[in-house]
Amino acid sequence: MKLQMPTVGKEVSEVVFGQEYNEGIIHQLVVTYMANARAGTRAQKTRSEVSGGGVKPWKQKGTGRARAGTIRSPIWRTGGVTFAAKPQDHSKKLNKKMYSVGMRSILSELIRQDRLVIIDSVSIDEPKTKVLDSLLKENGLTSVLFVLAAEDKNIQLASRNIHKVDVCTAYEIDPVSLLAFEKICVTKDALALIEERLK
Repeated sequence: MKLQMPTVGKEVSEVVFGQEYNEGIIHQLVVTYMANARAGTRAQKTRSEVSGGGVKPWKQKGTGRARAGTIRSPIWRTGGVTFAAKPQDHSKKLNKKMYSVGMRSILSELIRQDRLVIIDSVSIDEPKTKVLDSLLKENGLTSVLFVLAAEDKNIQLASRNIHKVDVCTAYEIDPVSLLAFEKICVTKDALALIEERLK
């Protein structure tokens, strides 16, 4: 694995990697991605949904206790929740042009910060964490995202137990991962796919 810093115009596309930094669109892109990742499935029961509570627990007067009409009141233990959470859709929409501009802006900024690296290829003979770890140490990589043209089971399995190391294909790249890792190692084949997709 040989690391190579890309140059805009010669090694990488000016259209994709020469985009000006646009903080507003990048913010929208990250917020949209994270919102769309939310399941929105949390649910709690209101006083009308919890079981029981059909009978008045004690008579209205004469007991010396506060009046109560149901044991499922929100102020009672095992009662309903006052403002119960319900399943909801958190997804947001972002048009294709804004998505492309945002991704190009992130990739261009990675090059300007010397965080994006081009590699010929990365491969290991067996899916062993120790083998990949030694390869990373040889190249001085501690926080890295490998972007491949196609899935590589050996690399994916070997990287699962290494902190701050992840693997994805050119079609799976997302704004949060690109911003989270210190170095983004992209194979030449994956780079061609990214350029074709974001032109």
